[in-house]
Amino acid sequence: MDSSHRQNRNVLCPNVLCPNVLCLALCLSLLSLLSACGKTGETGNGPVMFTQDRNLLVVPANSPLRSHLAIQTVESSGAKQTIDLPASVEADPHRVVNILAPLTGRVAALNVQIGDHVKRGQVMAVIASGDMAQAIFDDDKARDALALAKKALDRARGVHTAGGAADKDLETAQSTYNQADAEQVRAHNRLLALNGTEAAQAKQLMLTAPQSGVITALSIAPGTQVGDPTATLMTVTNVDQVFVTANVAEGDVGDAAVGSDAAITLTAYPGRIFHGRVSTVNAVLEPDTRRQKVRIALANPDGTLLPNMYATVHLAGTPAGGVWVPQSALLMNNDTISVLREVRPWVFQRRIVRISDETDATAHVLSGLQAGDRVVVRGGVLLND
Repeated sequence: MDSSHRQNRNVLCPNVLCPNVLCLALCLSLLSLLSACGKTGETGNGPVMFTQDRNLLVVPANSPLRSHLAIQTVESSGAKQTIDLPASVEADPHRVVNILAPLTGRVAALNVQIGDHVKRGQVMAVIASGDMAQAIFDDDKARDALALAKKALDRARGVHTAGGAADKDLETAQSTYNQADAEQVRAHNRLLALNGTEAAQAKQLMLTAPQSGVITALSIAPGTQVGDPTATLMTVTNVDQVFVTANVAEGDVGDAAVGSDAAITLTAYPGRIFHGRVSTVNAVLEPDTRRQKVRIALANPDGTLLPNMYATVHLAGTPAGGVWVPQSALLMNNDTISVLREVRPWVFQRRIVRISDETDATAHVLSGLQAGDRVVVRGGVLLND
């Protein structure tokens, strides 16, 4: 055997093929297979994969591609989508009372600490106040003056009946009585407003709880001098009902109407879901966040929900429209996204689509498809020329 024959034999012998030659052979085989997918399908190397007639792709009955393609009917996405909103638990503003001292004085006794539960009418602090003593004195003085005026009026009426007094004397007595009565009412009402009737003998101002609740703020201690009647001494918060306040993005404002159902989850109680309805909606957006505050009122008789807890509010949004397709149905062509829509059995047409929301498995198609269309959901890349 001459040298040329030995060289040819070495090239063709599998035992001496190098890895590069094997890769080249595989690539040539793949190119040969893909060349069978021409528009006319006239290859002479095997069955035709598919043919192209203008904008239609036809997969013949004997094409091996049929076993690699999966076709699925797409469905409408008319179901309402869930909107997840960041939120927090807040006390009902109507159930938060700031306690102020109506008079100046010194804190003689403090009966509560921050975090204590109090009942309505419970004495929380006692303030020794000269102004309080003056108010009690004014009430006593007005009561005594009224009693004296009543006696003078009774005498004037008796003398007038006997004919021993002029009409003007009776009128004067009546006027004095009326003024004394008005002054007594004023002095007593002021004492009631100061909540001092129970401390009349001690000459001290008692601060009592206006509602049942929890002491959530405290800024005084025994011996503190109280001199500013506008300063908050303590805060009583009732948490039997709380608000879950959520922040709605500007684009979702229309989905957060009063009465909308809401499901609430809290970081403090994983796996537990609280249900409620939107009770109030702010009429303006917050200028710094461009979000709208909505509040869901929840009953909280056992105190489970604490103000400032983190929460997430889940609202049902409006129907999104469009359809959902598997991610595997989407084909990338330069800057466009398309799908292969079946126009009749094993005949497909490329449709450019516009998508919005996506998940790892599905995509929301806004245009290009409609409910009931059948698309290639597996193997479409084999037709994506």
